[in-house]
Amino acid sequence: EWRKTVFVSGIGCSGWAPTYFRVDAIHALHGRALPLATGIKLAKPHLNVVVFMGDGDSMAIGGNHLIHAARRNIGITAIIVNNMIYSLTGGQLAPTTPMYSYTNTSPYGNIEPNFDLMELMKAAGATYLARWTTWHFVQLKNSLKKAIKHKGFSVVEVISQCPTYTGRYILRKPDPRDYMQWMKDNSILLDVAKGMDERELEGKIVVGEFLERNDRTEFSELYWSLIKKAEVKA
Repeated sequence: EWRKTVFVSGIGCSGWAPTYFRVDAIHALHGRALPLATGIKLAKPHLNVVVFMGDGDSMAIGGNHLIHAARRNIGITAIIVNNMIYSLTGGQLAPTTPMYSYTNTSPYGNIEPNFDLMELMKAAGATYLARWTTWHFVQLKNSLKKAIKHKGFSVVEVISQCPTYTGRYILRKPDPRDYMQWMKDNSILLDVAKGMDERELEGKIVVGEFLERNDRTEFSELYWSLIKKAEVKA
């Protein structure tokens, strides 16, 4: 219900997403969307709090906030739009840029391994995880519904196209149609990927629902329980 929903967005191309919905929304500083969302959820735990972040916003400058939100298992849905590069600032290297890729800040190729967000979030303690590309819009819609209803920290990674920088420099596919075809052709369902080795999965995008746990207490419940306990003793 839109009256019980708040959108928070960070800096980057994904920051515009909340403006297209009929909900209350607030724009945060770069990398600080999750602390702001955490404050909203703790103050108003009945609200659905949804955070839109890019890959740089969430995994670089906001990386610590991301892992601690997962560690706490706070009831927030993080939608992370991953185009594998810093696009809004001109095509710089990001923590999600594939190795050996060329960007404005890696003109001789990227020698840093990129994050696997699903593995990172699983290790940190998130309780719902899914990844889809923008090609898989039906599956993405279904996972977003599940993520928002989930009681705990949920992360949906959306592999998104950026023809201007990722397409032109990393994939050498500046035509958006070729880019979308590449995402379709290089996506592997999680169940299929489990039977493949690391070499076979190189350069592929593994998509699906990676995790759904209901065995951890949501953080705002613990927070308000602690407050009530303190009030009794005061």
